[in-house]
Amino acid sequence: MMSRNLTLKPILTYILALLVTAGICAQDFHVADYNIKNDGVTKNTEALQSMIDSVSNNGGGRIIFSKGTYLTGSFNLKSNVELHLAKDAVLLGSTDFNDHKVLERSYQRGLILSSYQDNISITGEGTIDGQGRAAALHVDSLYHNGHDDKIKYNHVENRPRFHMRPMIISFVGCTNVLVEGVTLKDAASWVQHYDRCRKLRIKDIKVVSDAYWNNDGIDISDCYNVQVLNCDINSSDDGICLKSHFEDEILDSVYIANCRVRSSASAVKFGTKSLGGFKNVIIKNIEVYDTYRSAIAIESVDGGVLENIVIDGIKATNTGNAIFIKLGDREPDKGKSTLKNAILKNIDVDVAFERPDYKYDLRGPALPFFHNIFPASITGMPGHNVENVILENITISYPGRGNKALAYSPLERLDDVPESASDYPEFSMFGELPSWAFYVRHVDGLIMQNINLQLREKDYRPAFVFDDVQNLMLHQVSIKGYVKKNEVVMKAVEGVQYDEEFSVLKM
Repeated sequence: MMSRNLTLKPILTYILALLVTAGICAQDFHVADYNIKNDGVTKNTEALQSMIDSVSNNGGGRIIFSKGTYLTGSFNLKSNVELHLAKDAVLLGSTDFNDHKVLERSYQRGLILSSYQDNISITGEGTIDGQGRAAALHVDSLYHNGHDDKIKYNHVENRPRFHMRPMIISFVGCTNVLVEGVTLKDAASWVQHYDRCRKLRIKDIKVVSDAYWNNDGIDISDCYNVQVLNCDINSSDDGICLKSHFEDEILDSVYIANCRVRSSASAVKFGTKSLGGFKNVIIKNIEVYDTYRSAIAIESVDGGVLENIVIDGIKATNTGNAIFIKLGDREPDKGKSTLKNAILKNIDVDVAFERPDYKYDLRGPALPFFHNIFPASITGMPGHNVENVILENITISYPGRGNKALAYSPLERLDDVPESASDYPEFSMFGELPSWAFYVRHVDGLIMQNINLQLREKDYRPAFVFDDVQNLMLHQVSIKGYVKKNEVVMKAVEGVQYDEEFSVLKM
């Protein structure tokens, strides 16, 4: 039986000891002195790149954008240079596809690029506006007008593939990075991506990007020693997304705290890409609102490891799904993924009955089948379990209204719930599920303590289904609202401990 004393407190101490504040040298340089115009019309790409090169080559310094609008195409940020945007300064991305450069040693396009540089910063109270919708539609028009046969196109979704559209920030292999205070607005693709960076700090930024598809708020992949603090994210795709794109790399030692997130996908997400994996991640005090998919999605599906994770303090309102934990096998030639040693605690989620993001310009894609509200889920694979998970102090309010005429997954057909091990991981991936609160399958070592569930209207399904679960502990689990007999269903469950007041149906 898994010990109830499992704790990841040493991880927090370790991560906090590693985290440092990025800092750049002190000398100031004003863009006006380098013939860089703030009229919003003059394209400053060459002049700005020349200035950055000069400042970097002469020891570094702070480049200051005063009040005004500065139009530019893609440029490269170099070592020991800080871009500082004053409160009324706007760095405006060009919408011309020919101005969108590809980052060195990468496939990514972006407005602000940096590849294997040291001590770089973007600071201030100004705005970086990618003009994402206009930029993306320009790429789209070029493809359809036959002007550029090199544009990759997604014919299923009727849009240029995301790497043909520019991000706002794309940094690869950089060390000692600070992004602080600025507002990032309207990317054509992911808003910002930090890949294989070391000593990364993102603090007090605001993301407002509902301009086009794939507008992830923050993507961090295979980085080491990361802080994300006090950020406000409103994005038309995943909010804060942790990824691993390389088998020989890993995302390690990450601390994310005190952020606010709205997403037309999932608010806080590990994956989807998870080749190397994730270790030693702490996420604390996150407010989630109006989010179409999961408040928390933890996915290890591409052969990597996912272990030593603490999520402490999530308050989610008007959200499509509470918790989604998935161990999958999308890359069978890469070896088996692992998902173990995760603590989720102090979580309060209100699951909506209607679409949580219906007010927004871009909404999550509707599912192609009828379904009732999806439960939280924790699922591994046959013979390959999710291991050692603690859920503690969890409150979830569900709308109920489960309707057999709309969709029906009866308990006698539990074996018909698909494994979907090689599918894209998503809380809706199994189709209709046979429970309204939690569906748990192929798990070894699960503690659920102080779990408070509220069912606002009737639902024909039981609250819990546990299928092929070993070493299960249920303690202080409360179900309120429209409660019925046998709210807990167990099939092939071994090593279980639960409070006597439970009415359990064993199959």
